[in-house]
Amino acid sequence: MQFNLRTLRQAVSLGQRAYREIKKIQGQSTRPQPRPSGANRHSAGRAASSPQTGRGQNLYPGDYTGKVDFAYAPDVDGAPDPGEIVWAWVPFEEDYTQGKDRPLLLVGRDREYLLGLMLTSKDKNNSAHHNRNYLDIGSGAWDSSHRDSEVKLDRVIRLLPSAMRREGAVMDHATFTRVEEAFKRLR
Repeated sequence: MQFNLRTLRQAVSLGQRAYREIKKIQGQSTRPQPRPSGANRHSAGRAASSPQTGRGQNLYPGDYTGKVDFAYAPDVDGAPDPGEIVWAWVPFEEDYTQGKDRPLLLVGRDREYLLGLMLTSKDKNNSAHHNRNYLDIGSGAWDSSHRDSEVKLDRVIRLLPSAMRREGAVMDHATFTRVEEAFKRLR
């Protein structure tokens, strides 16, 4: 078995996720306590702190791991709907208290939450490398620089409708269907 830094990162990330899920089941928090005021200042290139309630509790309930019922239902009414790409604060997998604004393709719902898949303009699938956890979807109105994007298929983000920062665009139905099919093949 070839050992490299990427394999180590994936193993550590998987272990951290398993630990968080076990603690969630046991009803214990695995998240660090909030930092003192002023310790989470935003600056270019650094991660932003999570949105928090008045009691300092992290609002992010954890990634969604259940069955995803894809539903294409965009409605350009200012409210987020499946089939739309929105910008929202997304926590890092390793630490839910840190994250950054990212585009998300909304794909369905879980009670009061919308379910989203992250988009990235970093090329994960090219002639030199293939990552089955990403699907090329091309460019669209969600990226003002018109860069090609890929959808991350192996992590489903829960998003409260009020956590949306802005709408980016409506994804066309054919591309949405391609994402759904790729997601179902992966799971």
